[in-house]
Amino acid sequence: MVQTVLSRSEAVEFLETVAPYNGLPASQLSALAETVSILHYSSGEFVYKIDAPLEGLHIIVSGTIDISDRDGKRVSQLAKRQSFGERGLLRDGKASTTARAKTDAVTLLIPAATLHQLIKQFPAVAHYFYYGERARHQPGDLNSLRVRDLITRKAISCTPETTAANAAQTMRDQNISCLAVVTADTQKLVGMITVRDLTFRVLAQALDASVPVREVMTPNPPTLSPNALGSDVLRTMMEHNIGHLAVIDRDQFSGIITQTDLTRFQAVSSALLIHDISQASSIEKMVGITSTLPRLLVQMVAGQQRHEIVTRHITDITDAITRRLLAMAEEQLGSPPVPYLWLACGSQGRQEQTGVSDQDNCLFLDDRVTPEDMPYFEQLARFVCDGLNACGYVYCPGDMMANNSRWRQPVSTWRNYFETWMKRHAPESHMLASVMFDLRPIAGRNELFQNLQAETLEAASKKSIFMAHMVANSLKHTPPLGLLRGFSTVRTTRGGNQVDLKHNGVIPVTDLARVYALQSQLKEINTRARLQAAEQVGMISSAGARELIAAYDLIATLRLENQMRLIQAGQKPDNYLSLSELPDFQRHHLRDAFVVVRTMQAAISQGRRMPV
Repeated sequence: MVQTVLSRSEAVEFLETVAPYNGLPASQLSALAETVSILHYSSGEFVYKIDAPLEGLHIIVSGTIDISDRDGKRVSQLAKRQSFGERGLLRDGKASTTARAKTDAVTLLIPAATLHQLIKQFPAVAHYFYYGERARHQPGDLNSLRVRDLITRKAISCTPETTAANAAQTMRDQNISCLAVVTADTQKLVGMITVRDLTFRVLAQALDASVPVREVMTPNPPTLSPNALGSDVLRTMMEHNIGHLAVIDRDQFSGIITQTDLTRFQAVSSALLIHDISQASSIEKMVGITSTLPRLLVQMVAGQQRHEIVTRHITDITDAITRRLLAMAEEQLGSPPVPYLWLACGSQGRQEQTGVSDQDNCLFLDDRVTPEDMPYFEQLARFVCDGLNACGYVYCPGDMMANNSRWRQPVSTWRNYFETWMKRHAPESHMLASVMFDLRPIAGRNELFQNLQAETLEAASKKSIFMAHMVANSLKHTPPLGLLRGFSTVRTTRGGNQVDLKHNGVIPVTDLARVYALQSQLKEINTRARLQAAEQVGMISSAGARELIAAYDLIATLRLENQMRLIQAGQKPDNYLSLSELPDFQRHHLRDAFVVVRTMQAAISQGRRMPV
């Protein structure tokens, strides 16, 4: 390492291009420039090694730096303007990874004391560095939410030359009560046309339906920006006695918010939906109820509900649908010949469903069941699985559903399944065990599962070879760390430069938590609850648990926020996050979260219990 002096003006010029320092006052930025050092590293030279005391935060000026875990495995590769060392600095002052120059490199070093002072003095800097561990938000109410979070559908508009008849047809086809009127070339808002306008200004005046909307619209209507608050919406609507407001973003029309949107926000809740589901008399009515789920997800995420609360509410609705379908099946088929238990696995079993969910379920039957009884349960399973599919929970691609006879068996057969999976060291056995260890009873006789769960957890924890295979199976999904700004990305139908927040984000943590649960015989099924329980019994260290839970929270939250944005844009939600849509500081924390997950994976692969 060679240290050189950088002029204050050069340091200021560089820091002005790096967040969060580019938001500091000029005087503070100049003072910061006085404290920094410039360090030169030759290719292959260590910047620091894991567990070493850290002098400060490094920002790369040129070259490439490899970040590796305790076993020397590279977990990330960083380039110009990216920083490293902050995770250790903010924890205990010791390096949590190893940093080594891949090429000749130059870094700018901000002393640890200076960094801590900036965090203490400037909220924006604190928000940047503690974003991944941000305070658990209190739910927002209507008055405090942003307009962008209250809009429930994509922007729909017409031009001034559109005829009144065509405008009315568009409103009918889109099931809306108004249209923004925008110029065809610049998308500038010039007016608003509503059902009321068509009634009072066209029909009541006996005008021809071919009249252009520019002659009957409300010109220059009041507008709001996407950053306005819900209280601004209420005030503006009352002041102007209107029920529709256009939203303008950077001088262009971006959407409409209506009184109906506000009413829906206040009315939609999981408790209300569950009540409606319990009273539904047909699958068709349940389909109508579940069509509001995307709106519920948007409402809860926009209201800053914690991710585990959102997914719990979404899952509660799925549970209610399942129970209602089972009751409807029994009404149609008659009482079951023997007791049964319907269980969910996968995300429903873990109570972690989002806006994208298929169905994973199975049926435990009392051992007194006879071959003559089986057709009843086949019909029951088919009725429920078909009903779930109609409600939007599509059939499991792997056919892990109760309508598959393999997953509709007596308890004794299930006991044999688990025993076989733990003895037969085949990939399918480990995959099936991973899925079925997330079973959660939904309806029926719980006692059919309770003893089996305890027996299986105890047996699994004692089979070292089986546990070794389960550990290996848990490492099949890895965080998307690569060369492109620290990420390995994929191309989807929505474009390139995207990361899969499910298979490469959430699932790696879910798999780790399941292994911890098996090793310690923990009965918890929810991923977050498993991590907390693993810390309590000493399976993972407090520091490791804290960092992994924070990483999981960040990944799961970004996943839901991404689904919310897609729904608001009128698209189907998925699990792919476009990195170009994230600000730099969010990409920075997402990369750090992935590094934490990969570090924990490396630790468990080596059999360590203190992955810090």
